[in-house]
Amino acid sequence: MIARLAVALLTISSALAANPFAAKQTPSDPKSAYMTKLMKNAVPTKNSQLRKLDGAEVEVDITGYSLKFTKCQFVKAYDQDLADANAETVLATQRFVIFRLCPSSSCGSCNTGYGEYAIDMNDYLEYTVEYRQDEQTEMCETCEENCQYYGDDAADEEEEEAEEAEEEGEEEDGGERRLSYDMDCSTCVQACDKIENMEANYYIDATTFINCQQIQEEDEYYGKAALYAGPMCASQGSKIKIGVFTDEDCMYLDSSKDVEDYLADEDGNGFKVSHALLKTVYDESECIDCLADKEGDDDAAEDEVKDVCANLYASAGKCESIHGFVGISSDYYDAAANQVNNENLVCEFIDSLKSGTYNQDGEIVIGGSKMYTNGGTSTTGGQKFALTFFILGTVGLAVYAAMLHTQLTKGGKADLSSQGGAMA
Repeated sequence: MIARLAVALLTISSALAANPFAAKQTPSDPKSAYMTKLMKNAVPTKNSQLRKLDGAEVEVDITGYSLKFTKCQFVKAYDQDLADANAETVLATQRFVIFRLCPSSSCGSCNTGYGEYAIDMNDYLEYTVEYRQDEQTEMCETCEENCQYYGDDAADEEEEEAEEAEEEGEEEDGGERRLSYDMDCSTCVQACDKIENMEANYYIDATTFINCQQIQEEDEYYGKAALYAGPMCASQGSKIKIGVFTDEDCMYLDSSKDVEDYLADEDGNGFKVSHALLKTVYDESECIDCLADKEGDDDAAEDEVKDVCANLYASAGKCESIHGFVGISSDYYDAAANQVNNENLVCEFIDSLKSGTYNQDGEIVIGGSKMYTNGGTSTTGGQKFALTFFILGTVGLAVYAAMLHTQLTKGGKADLSSQGGAMA
C-alpha cells in the first residue's frame, strides 16, 4: 500500500506537469515552485460547454458548479533536493487541499455529479483568500456608500432613509435598511468597523501568514532559534490555522508553540490572530458559486466563470469520472492524455489523503488507528484496553514464572538432600 502511494505521488508530480488548458499564473513564492507544477492539468468534460477562442485557446465552462472545501493534509515525502544538500532529513512536507466542484443546486450535500480535486495548499490559499478579500472589500465599500446615515440622529436618519427609499427603491426589514445582499446596515457597519480597526484593537488577520513569515529572529546569546508562522492543517484536516514552524519554508511544525506568543508591537503589546476571513476559505457550509456576476444590466451576456474557480480547476489534479462528473470528451483525448492515463492514480492519492493514511504532521500511519490533535497524538479507547490487557497479562506471566521457578528450585534441593542421605 505504501509503495503504491509513493508511486502515485511521484507519478502525479511528473505526469501532470503538462497542462494544455492551464491558466497563466505566477507562484506566490519560489519555494512553492515545485508544488505549483505538482498538480497541473485542466480537463474538458462532456457536461461542460467547450468553446474555442480565436481558434486556439479552450475554456472549460464550470459555471454550473460551486467550489467546496473538503480537507487539508500534510504529507512527508522523499525530496531529492534535500538529499543532494545532505540535509538532516530527506523528507519534505508537502501540503495539499482537497476540494470539490459540486452542482450549484446541491452544493450542501454534494453527493453525486461532482468532481474531486487535490491542489497545493499555497495555490489554494492564494486564489481563495484573494477572492474573499475582494468580496470583503466590496461589501465594506457598498456598506459605506449606502449606510452613511448610520450613527446620525434619529431625525436625520428618518429623513435620509425616506429620500433614498424613494429614489433607489430600497428594501426595508424591521426598520433597518438592507443592502443588496443579505446584511443590514447595522451589521455591516459593525463588521467593517472591526476590520478597519483590527490593528488598533490588537488583532492581526490570519491571512497575513498564508505565506511563511518570520516571527522571531535567531539570537545565539539568548539561545533563541529563528521561528516562522505559516498555514497548518488542524482538527484532522477540517480547518486551516496558523502554526509555528522552525524553518523558513514552513515545512517543520512545532506544535508545542502558539503563534500568538510571538506577536507583539514595539511596546510589547501582544496581538491575537483573527481567523474570521481565513475561516471562509475552509468552511464547508460556505460554497463559492463559480458563475461570475454579469456586469451592468446585460442579462443576455455569455456566462463567465469566476477566476477563483478557473484557476483552481486549471491547477488541480482531478478525480472526476468515478463521482459522476462525466469523463473527458473524446475530442480532447490527445490533449488531455495525462489526465486519462493517470486519473486512477490521482483518485487513489486523494483517497489516501482522506482515509487517515497520514497523521496531522504528514507522517504515514502504519497499522492501528490513532486520534490526532493539534498538540500531537492520543490513543483510542480500544488501544488503551489492549495495552492494559497486555500489561496485566505480562505481569501475570512474570509472577507465574517466578512461582514456578521457586517450586522447581525447592523441589530440586529436596531431591538432592534425599539422595545425599541414602548415599551416606
